Amino acid sequence: MTVLGQTADRPAPVVLLLHGSNQTGAKLRAFTGRAFDRLAADHGAVVAYLDGYKHHWNDARISNRFAARTEGYDDVAFTRTAIDRLVSRYGGDPSRVHAIGFSNGGQMVIRLIHEVPDLLAGAAVISATQPAENNFAPDDPQDKPLPVMLVHGTKDPLVPFEGGMASMWGFKPRGLGLSAAQTARYYAQRNKITTAPVAESIAPAGRETKTSVEAVHYRRPGHAPVTLYTVNGGGHTIPGTRKAPFVMGRTDMTFDTVAAAADFFHLSAGAERPA
Repeated sequence: MTVLGQTADRPAPVVLLLHGSNQTGAKLRAFTGRAFDRLAADHGAVVAYLDGYKHHWNDARISNRFAARTEGYDDVAFTRTAIDRLVSRYGGDPSRVHAIGFSNGGQMVIRLIHEVPDLLAGAAVISATQPAENNFAPDDPQDKPLPVMLVHGTKDPLVPFEGGMASMWGFKPRGLGLSAAQTARYYAQRNKITTAPVAESIAPAGRETKTSVEAVHYRRPGHAPVTLYTVNGGGHTIPGTRKAPFVMGRTDMTFDTVAAAADFFHLSAGAERPA
């Protein structure tokens, strides 16, 4: 586990970074050009890049065949222990713990949302969608609502934006999932948001770019918000960080995922936990 940031005067928000499959915390940090380090430098957060067992996470997909699942590794207990350490050793605020996951890490965040929402103040899921109902089996699921931010590219070659079978470029099927839009609606319903969503153009395409970004915000006073950022033309990448290898698809560099997460989580030093 790589940890950045520490506070001596008052508790700080905590951000957990969960890597994708075949990565480690250090590899995710390199994959993003250390972009998420800014959450510590600019917002005073305690930022922790966690390491999954044998480069993967035991998420709640029934189709999961990683060693973390087949060998029965308890990643929920691991996350709880990591949070306890970040609170006791690094001055983290237990009421302001946020989880950001990419790909397999996003699926692990989805598991945390359903099994231990009491540990989290908010979550961000990047390049992952809610598993289909017959592919999802969290242990003792809880229904506590949480703020959820979603980021997904329409040209993701691994996790289809429109839903269906996730895979490694057509090989090694990873299980059925909902579409990105269905995922956003799922969390809006889970948070009991009944008002109509509001669309927003974030980063329109230009002559120098081949991508554009749109947001759909689900908001209702007194209810945890949900936002989906759709990266038109984007791949299995994290926008605004470091350009990924071409096999992952196009990386949009007009939208700042890190800044969006900081804003969504209200991470500025001293900010109150969002309602």
